Amino acid sequence: MKKNIGFVSTRFSGTDGVSLESAKWANVLGAEGHTNYWFAGQLDRQPDFSMLVPEAFFDHPLNRKIESGIWGKLQRAPELNRQIKDMAEFLKGKLYEFVDSFGIDIIIAQNALTIPMHVPLGLALTDFLAETGIPCIAHHHDFYWERPRFSVNAVKDYLDMAFPPSLPNIQHAVINSAAQDQLAWRKGLSSIIVPNVLHFEEEPRDAERDPDEIRRYIGLEPDDILILQPTRVVPRKGIEHAITLVGRLRNPRYKLVVSHESGDEGDTYERALQEMAHEAGVDLRFIRTRVPTFLWGEYQATEEDETPSLWDVYPCADLVTFPSLYEGFGNAFLEAFYFRKPILVNRYSIWIEDIEPKGFKTIDMDGYITQEVVEEVKQILSDDKAREEMTGLNFELARRYFSYEILKRRLRSLILNVTGMD
Repeated sequence: MKKNIGFVSTRFSGTDGVSLESAKWANVLGAEGHTNYWFAGQLDRQPDFSMLVPEAFFDHPLNRKIESGIWGKLQRAPELNRQIKDMAEFLKGKLYEFVDSFGIDIIIAQNALTIPMHVPLGLALTDFLAETGIPCIAHHHDFYWERPRFSVNAVKDYLDMAFPPSLPNIQHAVINSAAQDQLAWRKGLSSIIVPNVLHFEEEPRDAERDPDEIRRYIGLEPDDILILQPTRVVPRKGIEHAITLVGRLRNPRYKLVVSHESGDEGDTYERALQEMAHEAGVDLRFIRTRVPTFLWGEYQATEEDETPSLWDVYPCADLVTFPSLYEGFGNAFLEAFYFRKPILVNRYSIWIEDIEPKGFKTIDMDGYITQEVVEEVKQILSDDKAREEMTGLNFELARRYFSYEILKRRLRSLILNVTGMD
């Protein structure tokens, strides 16, 4: 039976992992005949299928004021507590309006009940689900206990209640086995693992813009070698290791390009990287990319937006660097496999536990760049046959384990669990 699906989060916009995976879920659900609708504080979806509530955005001034009074503190002021409850009540009313306006049958909470970037929204959604009993799939990307910034707080009662809540109408979905174990241990909640995916059933589409045009946009010369860091500029991405690698390659033709913005964590880290690259003699370039327009049906870029898409940039890359210190999953390695690009991976814990055992061939580092890693990069960039064998194998393995077909099966199970109907 076809359903009206209501996606709820603080933001569905840009190239962050939650927005991208939500788009893929919507793509698969739409192909199954369901209709997707969107509720968030920042949106780039079609207005006819969306409800924009600015107060639901984590960067809204009211939420920022609340955050300043709850993190790094052990007590919250009575006035602050009233503000949290008032905002939660307001957002709950908007959720009722959203569900009534679009005839929503199932809520998919995308990280809104997971990481407390917006405590009032999590409380509002929890109360709403408890009051209505509407079926909900809670898709968890990163929990508050995984982030040190949330460890000292004045809202432990709210975290216990809503991040995530224990309600009979919620089916929990996580993106890795460690999260599944921690959710069971900390909250006593069972969950289904739904890995991040890409459409490996199809070969990459032609880029929206010519590769030569993109290289000129970035400012590259014809013989430059593009090393792509396809992540946001936040400290846990370990971009300093990519700078170290390029510096030790000792070749001015190597250009390090970072394809995402700083996002919600400020620009201090970006400035530090620029200083580090300058000292190491590394040509470091930051560009802004957008989501490719064909990735899902509900997204439409504005006609005047000439920003290249991430799918435009990948074909230009010679090597992808992914030296993250921690990842809940890691979209960048899937993208590198999809575009058949060699990739350097820092062996973070989820990679070791959930991904590496499947047999992927990558250039591996264990916390730092060694001379062996540098030589392996040189070798793979100079050996066409070895590079094609490596990237071809990775594509086929990724198609087996991280395709849309896998996501379709998991979503069918989740919907069956919360509704009793396929």
